Amino acid sequence: MRPLATIGYQGATPGSFLRALQDARIELLVDIRAVASSRRPGFSKTKLAASLADAGIDYVHLRALGTPADGRAAARAGHHADMRKIFLAHMRTADAQDALADLVELVRSGRRVSLLCFEADPAHCHRSIVASMVREKIPVEIVNLIPDSEPDD
Repeated sequence: MRPLATIGYQGATPGSFLRALQDARIELLVDIRAVASSRRPGFSKTKLAASLADAGIDYVHLRALGTPADGRAAARAGHHADMRKIFLAHMRTADAQDALADLVELVRSGRRVSLLCFEADPAHCHRSIVASMVREKIPVEIVNLIPDSEPDD
């Protein structure tokens, strides 16, 4: 069974994040943030894609698999059940279903894929929901990567 990794960058440094991907031999990072910008240096779309490219890892942003604004607000407030409900409703939209189909094809391609979002705990992040939806369509083993939160050397 092929692996499907997930990773969150909360608490990670760019170096520890990249090491976690490299240690898992990830070939494609699929960014499923609705907004691919970050106040954390190194994790906005352009900078992240460039550092991944330098490491030989491809980058794709599937914005339609991101959590809507009200879901992100619920997650920030610690209302994870509300976030899940909002996100599941969002996933019934045509755009989200099209993006999910695109993701399934990327995973089917045989490359080692990881889903990216912010939240460190996969249990509180929509990326676990997306990974489970992929698993409903094709056999994958979901692996949650946890980057070190230590400073880079």
